[in-house]
Order: sequence, then C-alpha cells, then structure tokens
Amino acid sequence: MHAMKERVYQANLQLPDWALVKLTWGNVSEINRELGVIVIKPSGVPYESMTADQMVVTDLDGNLLEEGGLKASSDLPTHVILYKGFESIGSVAHTHSTHAVTWAQSSRDIPVYGTTHADTFYGPVPNTRQLSQKEVEDAYEVNTGKVIVETFKERGIDPDAIPAVLVNGHGPFTWGKTPAKAIENSYVLDEVADMATQTEQIGGKENKLPQFVLDKHYFRKHGAGAYYGQG
Repeated sequence: MHAMKERVYQANLQLPDWALVKLTWGNVSEINRELGVIVIKPSGVPYESMTADQMVVTDLDGNLLEEGGLKASSDLPTHVILYKGFESIGSVAHTHSTHAVTWAQSSRDIPVYGTTHADTFYGPVPNTRQLSQKEVEDAYEVNTGKVIVETFKERGIDPDAIPAVLVNGHGPFTWGKTPAKAIENSYVLDEVADMATQTEQIGGKENKLPQFVLDKHYFRKHGAGAYYGQG
C-alpha cells in the first residue's frame, strides 16, 4: 500500500510542476483490482503541503478503508465509474489545464491535425454531451463518470486507443496503466489542444491528418508491431 500511495503522491505533485493545475484543481488515482483498493489525492489539500501518507485509500466502490484519514477528492465517484466502465485502465487523472478546458467549453471534439496528436490518441479526442439538470442535482460526480463511459460506448471508441476525454463545460480526464502514464496523457492532451487552437487560428481547420499517417504514427508506438523507442 505504501508503494501505491507514493506513486499517486508523486503523480499528483507532477501536475503543478507541468502547469496542468492551479490551486488544488486536479487529482490522480490508482486502482489495484486484486487488492480491491483505490488510492486518490485528498480533497482540497494544497500540493505544497501534501504528503504521501495523506493519500486516501478506498475500496472499489469508493468507501473509505482507513479510519482517521482525510476526505477523498470530490471527484472520487467519477474515478470509480471510470474504473468500472474501463476495466483495462490502472490510473485516472483529472485536471483543469487551460487548453484542454478551452476545448471542453467549446463542445467540440479535438480533431486530429497532426502527428503529435496521432502519437498518443488514435482519433479525435471526444467531448461529452452536457449533463442534464437532474444529473447534476442527483449525483453530479457519478453522472460525470457515466456520461464519459456513455460517450465511448455510444461512439464505439476504444478507451485504450484514446485515453482521454473532454467533459463538456468542465474539463479533461485522462487515464493509463499507471499514474505516470495517466498524467503523461494529460500533458500531451493539453499540448495537443493548444496546437489545435493555433492551427485553427491560422486557417488550418480543413487540413486534417490523413488516416494512413494517423495509422503509421499511432501503431509505430502502440501494439504488437510497435518499433518506437528502446522497448
């Protein structure tokens, strides 16, 4: 458990270092399905005063397992739904990074304009529908997770191939096998969002990346035939 707490702690600390969060606007969690636990950042604790021991441990339904600890992040129910809906993932990250939030507020998917996008995301990064008033009032964080899973299922999107989403009017969630990978995907997402904005500002909106280039760049880094890097 100590190793899990340390990984989650270090990943959370990386968010402000990479300028992906301001104040306490973000959180990272990790799941261990065999042990039946989730570890997540505590709610509202400043990054500069946070410690690894303060990471919150829950069961797979989000129920606290350690007495006397801090409250879990308010986004915990969203993480729980994502872990249940996307069974292959091992970590979830949520930020309010400026460029990704801008696209979330636009109600648009992020198109594939170039190979930087294609190296990590095998297609446009989806934007969810807006939640209804009833969904917000009844169980906001739970329904945030549900609308993400709904978006991927209804559109037939593989969450391993596109490990990111924009929640309409809210912001980005990303995931991966590990906390390190989940936050890396957050970083890439914000860079890709910034590049997409600038591409459209200079008139490149119609210049989508051809499918064969998307295929080349994505699959040279992912899958059985990958050859990028030293692995």
